[in-house]
Amino acid sequence: MDLLVHTGYALVYAVVGIAVLGLGYAALDLVTPGHLGSHIWTERSVNAAIVLAAGLLGLGFVVFAAIWTNATGSLGVALGWTVVFGVLGVLLQALAFRLLDLVTPGDMAELVTQREFHPASVVAAAVQLAVSLIVVASIA
Repeated sequence: MDLLVHTGYALVYAVVGIAVLGLGYAALDLVTPGHLGSHIWTERSVNAAIVLAAGLLGLGFVVFAAIWTNATGSLGVALGWTVVFGVLGVLLQALAFRLLDLVTPGDMAELVTQREFHPASVVAAAVQLAVSLIVVASIA
């Protein structure tokens, strides 16, 4: 029975984690022009893929840390912390992206969706990861 219960917990955590990743995708799609999926899969924008990958990895770290530090409590409490910190990570990533756009020359959102590689995408990706690590540190 213990195996079945823990398998259920893993399933619930995975669903919450996937939902947080979906929110992260949607947030980045909102702060960039056009449809992010089209930029990556149809137009083959390396820039958009780099920034999205960094954002998703960062949010994965946030979800991992929230589960890891709260899983010894009840499932409901641990899931609550995971949702709260996951949503916080998504919001802070979007805010940091917009702030980066304000302090850099040009239009960061436009640069990130260009097909040809642009070094700004690496900077935007680093911001996504850095913000996520800050959230992780606040959890631990």
